[in-house]
Amino acid sequence: MPAPAPVFLTARWEHLLMANYQVPPAVLLPRVPAETELDLHDGQCLVSLVGFRFLDTRVLGIGVPGHRDFDEVNLRFYVTRHVRGETRRGVVFVKEIVPRRALAWIARVLYQEPYVALPMRHEDRTMEHPPRLAYMWTHNGREARLAATLTGDPFLPAAGSEAEFITEHYWGYTRLRDGATQEYQVEHPPWHVQATSDLEFDCDVTALYGAAFAPYLSVPPRSAFVANGSAVVVRRGRRIVAPVHSR
Repeated sequence: MPAPAPVFLTARWEHLLMANYQVPPAVLLPRVPAETELDLHDGQCLVSLVGFRFLDTRVLGIGVPGHRDFDEVNLRFYVTRHVRGETRRGVVFVKEIVPRRALAWIARVLYQEPYVALPMRHEDRTMEHPPRLAYMWTHNGREARLAATLTGDPFLPAAGSEAEFITEHYWGYTRLRDGATQEYQVEHPPWHVQATSDLEFDCDVTALYGAAFAPYLSVPPRSAFVANGSAVVVRRGRRIVAPVHSR
């Protein structure tokens, strides 16, 4: 087995609020990177809205002042890639929102990741009763919101469950402008999750994510939970050369 790629980024991800929606595969197929295919759960195609805290962020071991702790909200879906008998389960991002323009510029221009910079804030009331978590961002002069109340005790998702499917993807894939794919590995231990109630998602979906997503993100999610998070390692990406016949 080849040696792992060098470490690119380390951080701690905390309080990952995940709202999961079913969409037709046709909505995502134009976005599937070359050399990957959609990863389905029980035959269903899912996307997830994920709000979380990015803490103690270091790129190549260096923490940039003012850019180490921040919020992120992303919309993602799930793919697999088969490599020499190994199935790599990964995520593809539709859009990633951060509050720092420099972060978004570097990710978008240098790494071709779909980042945007918007004003953001969060409310962490997880130590109050009832415990509540919220992520907010402002787009086109309107504040959007992803929020939920935490219920019950944290638990490790059961094998084969939707929560395990959502959290147990350890690769990332990016469709590059020339049609090739970038692949990178993400390392973290299995996360405990906590059930939620009273989920709120208030956003102009068409303006932010596109009209194709609006019918499916405008209804209650199939599931929602909060993952506790952990320290994470993101390894340096590698370019996968797309064959001539690829998209």
